[in-house]
Amino acid sequence: MHKDKLIQELFQRIKDLTSRLEQAENEIAELRFENAELKFRLNSNSNNSSRPPSSDGYCKKPAFQKNKKGKQGGQTGHKGRTLNQVDNPDFTTMCKPASCTCGHTFTGTETLLAEKRQVFDLPEPHLEVTEYQIYKAVCPVCGAVHKGSTPQGVNAPVQYGNGLKAYVVLLNVHFKLPFKKIQLLFGDLFGYPINESSVYSATRQCYEKLGETEKIIKSRVVAQEVVHADETGVRVAGKLHWLHTATSLPYTYLFVHNNRGAKALNSEKSVLGNFNGWLVHDCWGSYFKFNGCSHSVCGAHILRELEALVENKSKWARIFKTFLMNVYKMTFEERIKQQQHIIKRYTLICGMGEKSEPPPIKTSGKRGRYKRTKGRNLVERLIKEQDAVLAFAFNKNVPFTNNLAERDIRPVKVKQKISNCFRTLTGADIYARIEGFVSTARKQNRNVYSELCATFEGENFITG
Repeated sequence: MHKDKLIQELFQRIKDLTSRLEQAENEIAELRFENAELKFRLNSNSNNSSRPPSSDGYCKKPAFQKNKKGKQGGQTGHKGRTLNQVDNPDFTTMCKPASCTCGHTFTGTETLLAEKRQVFDLPEPHLEVTEYQIYKAVCPVCGAVHKGSTPQGVNAPVQYGNGLKAYVVLLNVHFKLPFKKIQLLFGDLFGYPINESSVYSATRQCYEKLGETEKIIKSRVVAQEVVHADETGVRVAGKLHWLHTATSLPYTYLFVHNNRGAKALNSEKSVLGNFNGWLVHDCWGSYFKFNGCSHSVCGAHILRELEALVENKSKWARIFKTFLMNVYKMTFEERIKQQQHIIKRYTLICGMGEKSEPPPIKTSGKRGRYKRTKGRNLVERLIKEQDAVLAFAFNKNVPFTNNLAERDIRPVKVKQKISNCFRTLTGADIYARIEGFVSTARKQNRNVYSELCATFEGENFITG
C-alpha cells in the first residue's frame, strides 16, 4: 500500500514537473521573441526601418563617401542654374575713364564699350499702396445721385491686396512659417507687422476658393494609370490624426482624417474607392481591401526590412536582398524574358526564409494572432503578396518605390517641427488642400506665387 502511494506521488510529481517545464519553455520562447524585438528596436535606424533620418541623431552615417571615385562638383548631364546676364537691365551705370596718366582728359566720343557686368540685387522692399478715389455726381436733369465703382474686391477703406494674400499663404503653408514669424518678417521688411488674424483670413479665403479646384484634382488623380498612396501621423488639437495622400506624377491630393485605416480610406474624402489602375503603397493591409485596382508594394520598404535582418545575420534575407536588387537593375525586356526564372527564384528564397525563421508561438493567457518575429512576418508577407512585390518587374509603368507619395507627405513633418501641431481640424484641412494645390503646380512647372494670385482672382491653371 505504501509502495502504491509512493508511485502515485512520483507520477504526480512528474506530471507537475512536466507542466512546469512546458510553462518554462513557453516563457523562454516568449522572452526570446521579446529579446529579438528589443534588439531590432535598439538597432533600428533610417536605413533598416521606417524611422526618419532625423531620428538617427549624431550616429547617422555621413551622406558622402570620402573614398568615392570620380571628379568632384557637377557631374555630366547636370543642368546648372547659374546667373546669366539679361538683355534689358532695369538700371545702367556707365563707368568711363576720366583721364590718362599723361594728363589727357577723355571725352564721350573717345570711349568704347569694353565689357558688361551685372549685379542682381533686391531693392528696398515696400508695400505698394493704391488709392481708389470714389466720386459722385448729381444729375442736373432728374437729380439722381451716382457714384463711381471700384474694382471687384475693393470693399473696405483699408485692406490687403491679392498679391500680398498670396504671399502670406505661400509663406505660411508651403514654407511653413508660423503666424508670428510672418508678422515679424513683415515688420522687418515693410514696416507693417501684419496681424495674425489677417494671415489666417488669407489662408481660409484661399482654402475656400480652391474647393472646386480640389474636386478637379481628385477626378484627375482617379483617372491616372498609376497612383501612389501613403499616410503619416499628425497632431491636431492635441490628438493623433492622419494625413493621407493619393498622388501621381502630375497631381497631388491630400486630406486629413482621424483614422489611419479603412474608415479613412473609405470615407468621402478618399478617392481610392473609384480608382481602377495601379496602386503603389507600403503594404498597409487596408489598401489591399480595394479590389477594383491592382496593387504594387514599395520595394524600398522591403529593402529596409531585409537590411535589418541582414544586420542580424539572416542568410535568406541577404540572398533575397541581392535577388531583388538584381531584378531591379535588369532592363524591362530582360525581366520579361526571364519571368519564369525570376518567379521560381523568388519562391525558392521565400521557402528558405519560411524554414529558417522561428514558427509562430501562442502567448499564454492572451487571445489573438500567434506571436511572430520580424523575419517571420516579412517572409509570410512576401509569400502572400508575391504579385504585388514583383509588380514593378513585369509592368513597365509601375515604379519600384513609393517615394512619390512619401515626398508629398514629408513637408507636414517640417510643419510640425516648426509649429508643433495644428490647433484645429479646420487648420489641418486648410493646410492639406493648399499644399496639395501647390504640389500640383510645382509638378507641372508652374510659378506657385502666380497661381496663388490667380486663385484669389477666381482663376487657376487647373480649372482654366
